[in-house]
Amino acid sequence: MIPSNFTYHKASSLQEAFTLSEELGDEAKYMSGGHSLLPMMKLRFATPEHIIDISKIDGLSYIKEDGDKLRIGAMTTQSEIEHSALIQDKYPIFKDAAKLIADPSVRNCGTIGGNIAHGDAANDQPSLMLAMRASVIAEGPNGRRSIPIDEFFHGFYMTALEPVEILVEIELPKHKPGCGGAYYKVERKVGDYAASGSAVYLELDSSGVCQEIGIGLTNLSMTPLRLSRAEDLLRGKEITEDLIEQAGVIASEDCDPSSDLRGSEAYKRSITNTITKRMIHRALERAKS
Repeated sequence: MIPSNFTYHKASSLQEAFTLSEELGDEAKYMSGGHSLLPMMKLRFATPEHIIDISKIDGLSYIKEDGDKLRIGAMTTQSEIEHSALIQDKYPIFKDAAKLIADPSVRNCGTIGGNIAHGDAANDQPSLMLAMRASVIAEGPNGRRSIPIDEFFHGFYMTALEPVEILVEIELPKHKPGCGGAYYKVERKVGDYAASGSAVYLELDSSGVCQEIGIGLTNLSMTPLRLSRAEDLLRGKEITEDLIEQAGVIASEDCDPSSDLRGSEAYKRSITNTITKRMIHRALERAKS
C-alpha cells in the first residue's frame, strides 16, 4: 500500500526538531532510519500528517565506553553496530542481534534508537535492552532525562517518551570479566518478524556463581518482556543443567504468544523454551571464556 499524504520536514539540529514538533503538534512524528515507521505508514497503521526527519543531526552516532558505561548514540545504524570492533570484542550479543535484523540494506539505514523508540515488541533490540538493564536517554526542550528500560515500554507501540522528546542515547553497563550475553530468534525467512526470540546477559563471580542476569523475550507479548521469574531462579546460584531446564519451562509458561502465520501458540511456547536454554548456555560460555 501507499502511505497517506504527509508533509516532510528535515531538522538539522535537535533544537530545530523540538521547535518543529511543538509547532506541528500531535500530528507530527519523528523519523530516523524509517525502517520501523514507514512499514506502519504503508499499512495505514500510522498516518502522521507531518514527518520530521532527524537522521542528519550531527553527534548522535557513536559507540564508546565511558567510565563504567557503554554508550551508543541513537542514530548509530545496525550495520555500524554489527561491524564495530569494540562490539565484536566485548559485546557479541549485539552482533548476534544485528546480523539477524532484516537484510543489509535495512541495517545500513535502520538505527538502534529508532528500533527501540518505536515501542514494537517484535523488534530485536528491546529484548537486548531488557537483558542488559539499559537506560534510555531522552532529550526535549527542557533538557535530558534518563529512563530505566523497565519503565520505558508502556504498551503496544507506546513508550515513556513525550511527543516532543527524542531518544538520543542508550546507556548500558560496561563489560567486565565474568560477563557474557547471547541472542537468537527463530524466523520463517530472512527479514521476517521473529516467531520467538530470547536475549540473555549474565555476570558470574570468580567462583562461577551468577551475580546478575537479565532475560528478555522478543515478539511474545504486547510489550518487550522481561523473564523475571527465571532471572530470580538463576540469580545468586551456580547455574546447573537442572536450573537451565527449569528456566526454559518458565520461559514457555510466562511468555504470551498468539497463534498466527509464524506458528501456533503451542509451537511458540516450545521454541521459546528451547532457545532460552540455548542462550543461557551460550551466555555462560562467553562469560567463562
